[in-house]
Amino acid sequence: MGKQPTFRDIGRAAKVSPATVSRVARGNPTVDPAIRNRVKSVAARLGVALGEKRGESGRMLAFLLSNRDVLHSFQARILVGAQSYCARMNRELVFLSFQYPPGIGSKELHLPQMLTQRTIACAAILAGMNYPNLLEALHEHEIPFAVLGNNVVGDWPADRYDVVYSGDIQGAFEITQRLIAQGHRQICFIGNVHLPWFARCAQGYEHAMRDAGLEPRISEIHSDGEELGYLGAKSLLSEPSPVTAIFAGSDQVGRGVYAALRELRIPVPEAISVVGFNDTEGSLFHPPLTSVREFPEELGRQLADFTLKRIEDPERAPQHLTIPTQVVMRESASAVPEFVSQI
Repeated sequence: MGKQPTFRDIGRAAKVSPATVSRVARGNPTVDPAIRNRVKSVAARLGVALGEKRGESGRMLAFLLSNRDVLHSFQARILVGAQSYCARMNRELVFLSFQYPPGIGSKELHLPQMLTQRTIACAAILAGMNYPNLLEALHEHEIPFAVLGNNVVGDWPADRYDVVYSGDIQGAFEITQRLIAQGHRQICFIGNVHLPWFARCAQGYEHAMRDAGLEPRISEIHSDGEELGYLGAKSLLSEPSPVTAIFAGSDQVGRGVYAALRELRIPVPEAISVVGFNDTEGSLFHPPLTSVREFPEELGRQLADFTLKRIEDPERAPQHLTIPTQVVMRESASAVPEFVSQI
């Protein structure tokens, strides 16, 4: 089976831009009737029922949650934000959990038919954990998309795509500075740096530590969530080097840190301060967890906005935006006990 003709192929044959082909496909009334007929005639000759086969797909976007747990609360909140924005813009959003391997080329990657055939969705919002091959494949198929940049693994040309980031590097830097300002010097980071969201937090943490003339210490446990926090804390506390504060790379990791400290009868924050990241559940901890608040609903809204703008103008310059984070101080972090600070 031959490759499905792209908007660029149709535009080249009809002597118009891919953006004009896109407008014809969406039924945009501003396109000159003669141009519209020429484009549709060329599309039909190439075997594409432009505008007819798409039906309601011109109103729909796909939310692709890639390579992640569909119940993950942070990703669910991104979906809520994207869905609310789409509804406000009279668009519909279709959810799709999508698993794919990182090690194959973009041309061998089997994309969802709802996108390649444009029978359901005309564009995609990429959440979850993604790899460069998917971004390249969507680009090659001329499928409009925007991606959550924090969770892309590996080297990728971000300047070619529409990308929304959470300001996690800066947030991690700021919360580490807060611990340092409280007198902490032995601050350890727990996070699987093989995963991009932990690696970015570790980058901000290391920057703050080195700026203060302190040596970073990062857990090497290759896990995630509560298990990572539990194993990382137990491992750190079995070492001879002292620890006065633990920076958990997510609130979920923080839950595991709390479990390990309870088991070892180490009180928080009297003996060890603990901070988390993402602020999805830290307020429910005892004591409540100091954390870096991200804004996943706003991430979802911006991803949807970028995707819709890409649909309207396929040739516009790539869009990039970073949503700031906010440090939320609670009872889990306090000044280093005087007897420790004097050691």
